[in-house]
Amino acid sequence: MTYLLDSNIVSYLLKRITNVNNKLQEVNLRGEEIFISCITYYEVKRGLLAVNATRQLADFSQFCRDYEVLFLDDIEIIEKACEIHVDLQRRGLTIQEQGTFNCLRICLW
Repeated sequence: MTYLLDSNIVSYLLKRITNVNNKLQEVNLRGEEIFISCITYYEVKRGLLAVNATRQLADFSQFCRDYEVLFLDDIEIIEKACEIHVDLQRRGLTIQEQGTFNCLRICLW
């Protein structure tokens, strides 16, 4: 079986919720494939950046080395989306995620 983890599961893992971590270990022991999408990467990283969660950012970096991130096109797109979102949020000018990705598509074309 193959698993694609969403942002709430990755969040639980980063918060070290025991039963979620145990389940991940079980899946690993069975040799099953585990991935996260680039959208999950974006959602988790922007949240951690927004609250300056340095330990969890380090844990998330390790997590992404351990489990493959499935990309739309290129990680630079998602990195830029994270930066845009946090910058706008800090200035009180939040936009929805779809708007962030649309802005990126326009900027990259």
